Amino acid sequence: MEDPMYSLQDVIRCDLCETPVPPKHCDICHIHLCEACVGKHLSDESREHYIVPFTLRGFTPKCRTHSSKACTQLCIDCNIPVCSQCVAAGEHEEHEKNDIVKKFETKKDLMRKDLQDLETFIFPKYQEAAKNIPIQRGHVKKRSQKLKTALDKQRKALHTEIHTIVQVMKSEINDMDAQHIAAIDQQEDKINHNIAEITQDILDLKRLLGTNDVCLVSKYNSRTEELRILPAQFQVTLPNFTPQEINREQIHQQIGFLSKQAITYPLLDKPRILTDIQIEFGKLRSVSCLSDNELWTCGNKDNILRLYNLQGELMRSVQTKSGNVPHGIALTRSGGLVYTDPGDRSINLMRVTQRIKRVNKLVTLRGWRPYDLCGTFSGDLLVIMDSDDYQQTKLVRYSGSTEKQTIQYDDQGNKLFKSGFPYYTFFNLVYRYLNENRNLDICVAGGQAGAVVVVSAAGKLRFRYTGPPSTSGELFNPVGIATDSQGNILTCDWDKNRIHIINQDGHFLRFIDNCGLISPRCLCVDSRDNLFVAEIVPAKVKKLQYYNN
Repeated sequence: MEDPMYSLQDVIRCDLCETPVPPKHCDICHIHLCEACVGKHLSDESREHYIVPFTLRGFTPKCRTHSSKACTQLCIDCNIPVCSQCVAAGEHEEHEKNDIVKKFETKKDLMRKDLQDLETFIFPKYQEAAKNIPIQRGHVKKRSQKLKTALDKQRKALHTEIHTIVQVMKSEINDMDAQHIAAIDQQEDKINHNIAEITQDILDLKRLLGTNDVCLVSKYNSRTEELRILPAQFQVTLPNFTPQEINREQIHQQIGFLSKQAITYPLLDKPRILTDIQIEFGKLRSVSCLSDNELWTCGNKDNILRLYNLQGELMRSVQTKSGNVPHGIALTRSGGLVYTDPGDRSINLMRVTQRIKRVNKLVTLRGWRPYDLCGTFSGDLLVIMDSDDYQQTKLVRYSGSTEKQTIQYDDQGNKLFKSGFPYYTFFNLVYRYLNENRNLDICVAGGQAGAVVVVSAAGKLRFRYTGPPSTSGELFNPVGIATDSQGNILTCDWDKNRIHIINQDGHFLRFIDNCGLISPRCLCVDSRDNLFVAEIVPAKVKKLQYYNN
């Protein structure tokens, strides 16, 4: 349809000088203006004016508060249009404000650029990547079939070799049988020959005993002693088969080795902040992911555990049973929330439903105070605790309320975890935090050790991490700790506003120190390897993407 502005029958003109096709419009006075008349129109200070491009005529919204006023600015903080009267009243005094048309056109320019980038570059890349997915799946099947074919070939080769060896042994058995039978046949011939001779001798003796012929009798020679001894009996050492005990490892070596598959994602040079959640109470002490969309938190200012969604909305709040401030929180495999209460030396299980908030004490300790805890892949509970005098630290594994394992000393009887009263840094007391890794190692950070201590599931010391070699001699105060699906370990170095990433063998990989972290204290990782970082001041939880996946 033809734009009426350019219609030969009805050409729109400047309302002041009749110049055709004016490029400007006063959205308050509702008149069209050419470039030359804009200044003249603005010189009339008896009323407000707001000049916009002709294409945006009628764009300026009315103020929600002052209905007679047009909104010529946009409050960036509140993301709402505001009029001059709103600004004069100081309602948005400390907020950032922009000219509403300039902001609109800037955003439209950005949208046009984004649209071009999406259509020209980004979308084709995704289309190409999508096309490669079936090819990748096909490669997996081809590679798998190739491996299986190689295994079948090796199996047949081993079967052939085993069959050949067995056949040779059977042939040897047949040869030995033939030799044995020949020896038996030879012995049989001798015995039969002697039987014939003995039979004849018996007949001859009977005949001689019946005669009186002196000459015949005198010629008789006895062979009884000769025949008394049987022909020589041969001796044979019979063959025997001693089967070797089947050694699976040796068989595995004979078959060959199948290398392990490793699917890894590269770490981002600069992590992306996906969500920034403002928490409504004081210094955060612990955070735990309920799902990829919700998380539980607790702080050191009150006795409330709070559940937030990723929009920062408070979903639930539950008070501790004792009224004390909780310390560590963790989620069980069955969906319950477990927290420690150092004040009354207890470990508590919380069941939260839509209507019921039930808290049960799992364990009440004597002489020990529990601090952090975590659920394990087996469904157990790991708890790090200090003695009342802070001279001893131990790690205890529970199945329900039953103690299954205590980890406290190494093989030489030395303390695995350095003891001592929790000490102050600039912001708060430093306690210990722990987590179980994918390989079932137990990772402990914090306390006065200045190290991440990693022990095996059996409680054997694997390594201590005190920072990368490049930071040798620097003060290292690790606090919160988490592990991800790759088996990497993440720990907060809150004095330096950064997070260390190390692999499961204690080798430093990189820092997360370039995304505006401020005093990170505790961590947790969701099922997609997104990292939740709780900051002390102000109390915030940031959701970071640090893998390029």
